[in-house]
Amino acid sequence: MTAKIIEGLPVAERLRAEVTAEVARLRAEHGLQPGLAVVLVGEDPASQAYVKSKGEQSLAAGMHSVTHRLPADTKQDELLRLIADLNADPLIHGILVQLPLPKHLDEKPVIDAIDPDKDVDGLHVVNAGRLVAGLPALTACTPVGCMVLLRDTLGDLTGKHAVVVGRSRLVGKPIGQLLLAANCTVTMAHSKTVDLPAVCRSADILVAAVGQPRMIRGDWIKPGACVIDVGINRVPFDNPEQAALGKTKLVGDVNYKEAVQVAGSITPVPKGVGPMTVACLLQNTVTAAKRIAGIDS
Repeated sequence: MTAKIIEGLPVAERLRAEVTAEVARLRAEHGLQPGLAVVLVGEDPASQAYVKSKGEQSLAAGMHSVTHRLPADTKQDELLRLIADLNADPLIHGILVQLPLPKHLDEKPVIDAIDPDKDVDGLHVVNAGRLVAGLPALTACTPVGCMVLLRDTLGDLTGKHAVVVGRSRLVGKPIGQLLLAANCTVTMAHSKTVDLPAVCRSADILVAAVGQPRMIRGDWIKPGACVIDVGINRVPFDNPEQAALGKTKLVGDVNYKEAVQVAGSITPVPKGVGPMTVACLLQNTVTAAKRIAGIDS
């Protein structure tokens, strides 16, 4: 058996088309143009690529898009002042501070300073709390994207046993809550879980979000399970000549070559979960704009 490959790109394109149509409707019917501000501190190459993609895609969807690129030595109070300005800007409905920040900056007060109504990354404690309470919340983009792929692949998720490996506030914890809301039975697992392979083998849905390349092996997977690989890890090429040249490639947290022989369906890395994240960011920004403007439909 070879698993069905869950391609993120076509689903993300569909979401972006829906967002573009909704942005056009809001501008035509309400004079509202959703606005996204992305803040990048420093020159991390991966972060720069992500920020560029977010800016291009928000503009392509017809949004107002602003990118603030700050030097790596930006002070904490300078960053907080910028966030305060964006909170007060009526043209901005979504604020995203690209993580990770340089080491001299304290991430928590930066996230806490973002207006929860504009927190399109879903990291503010108010949004995290609303998610747990089952109330409307801006939810982290990657978990929302994972849920879209799961529903597209499996349909109704009611009664399925989902195992989430990883407990970060960006992915693991929010996707656990979203799976609970979808009537799954959810097990939260992590590096300290006793007999982690056996726990993973119990899953109808296995979400890998640990940040460890190829950690989850093929024999950890229940035959026919749906595997969502959130990991993005850079590793040397397997070919010694390419590795000697310092070339790297992207791999997930799941050993794909093994898993694809066991799973019923699986996301590849790249081109699986990754494209969904930016599409869901655009969707979150539209949601935030409508809520701030008091538009119900």
